[in-house]
Formats: sequence, C-alpha cells, structure tokens
Amino acid sequence: MALALVTIPCLSDNYAYLLRDEVSGETALVDVPEAAPILAELDARGWELSQVWLTHHHPDHVQGLPEIQASYPGAKIYGGAADAHRLPALDVALEEGDSLTLGGESGTVLDVSGHTIGHLAFHFPESGIAFTADSLMAFGCGRVFEGTFPQMYESLAKLAALPPETTICSGHEYTLANAKFARTIEPENSELISRYEAVEAARAAGRQTVPSLLSEELATNPFLRAHVPGVAANLGLSDATPAEVFAEIRRRKDAF
Repeated sequence: MALALVTIPCLSDNYAYLLRDEVSGETALVDVPEAAPILAELDARGWELSQVWLTHHHPDHVQGLPEIQASYPGAKIYGGAADAHRLPALDVALEEGDSLTLGGESGTVLDVSGHTIGHLAFHFPESGIAFTADSLMAFGCGRVFEGTFPQMYESLAKLAALPPETTICSGHEYTLANAKFARTIEPENSELISRYEAVEAARAAGRQTVPSLLSEELATNPFLRAHVPGVAANLGLSDATPAEVFAEIRRRKDAF
C-alpha cells in the first residue's frame, strides 16, 4: 500500500509534509517551517508523529522543531551527517545511500548539495514520492548559496534520473515566479506555456501548485533542460556543455 501524503502550507510560502504508513500508523514529518499548522493537521487526523526528517539547516525548514518535540517527545529526528553541526540535535545522522523506513516501505537518501552543503533529498520509490525541498523545485531550483553550479547540476541530475511519474515535494510556493523566468529561456515551448497558464490560474484562485510531477519538470523546468540543444541555442551557448548551460541559466535566474 502506498504511503499517504499530506502537504501543509507554512509561513508565507513554505511547505512541510506528512507521510504515513496506514498499516503501522507510523507517521513522518519532512521539515518544520513552523509548528502550528503541522500540529493542527496531526490533531485533526488523530495521527501520532513517529519521525522528523530534516532536509537542510535553513531556519525556515527547522525553526518549528522545538514546539513539535514538546508535543511529540518520542519522535526521532533525522538529518544529514554533513549538516549535523548546524542542525538541531539528531537521533540519526544520514548520508547518501542510507535508508529511511516508514512502516513497510523504505526510502533512499540522496545528497543534493548545492543550495547548501549537506542538503538531502528522500526518495520513496514504491510510493513514487521524492522530497526535494530547496534543490529541485516546481519550475525551478534553489539558489546556489554554498555549493557550486557544477555541484548543483550533478545534484539535479540525480533527481532527473528518478522515474518520471515521481511526485516532487519541494519546499516553497515559488512556482509562478519560476514559471515567468522559464518562459524567457524557452519562449516557444508549448508544454511550458500550457503549464505556465495553469499555474497562473491556480495561483489567482489561491490554489497551491506544489507538489508537482517530475515528468512536468523534465518537460518545462529550464534547470532540467540544459542538455536540450534548443535551450543552449537560445542562450547562444550551442558549443557549451550542459553543465555550462545550467550555470548560465542559474546566473540569469539570480538576476531576474
């Protein structure tokens, strides 16, 4: 049985996620931007929190943890070993290739450094879900604060290689702004234009646009399309490597 997924809007534009194994009742929380909406969701559903999985150390992903721990002191805290010195105290330190288990399903830990060093993603293949936080995002990717552009390119390549039907659970509602930028990179991409219009309508109606499908990102997200000859040509970089094209796209987004 696939794991149950609940998306929880937090702060002004963050997302946290609950993942539950219905057979065992085990429930995990991915990131903790703020406690109140998460506690309200758990209470409304009558769920007990078993685990907390932290993707990276930025305050808007961890700052609600003390209040969560006060309500669920038995929940185990998981996070990156490389990030442990600046994360809240961990019960389990994770590295790439490690497994996370929730009930009867196991997920794989991926190191997707770039936005930060030690940023993790969590992939649950049986349920077709990946938690990517501020690495791969809807129509975009996280700003490269600590890593390098080649490092971020390799991290996104790991995520792009997942099955196209994977649900991508990213960390922020940045989709419309990202979509506006994407149109400057591939203005004639018909799938991109259609998705842009759908996102614009959703946001105008107050609907969230996260999670997304990896298949959508592969077809429309410029940061996953640096290998496409037409994208390179649009940037005047036909002779460049995909990593070099990616770097130019990221530079343009930083200045957009």
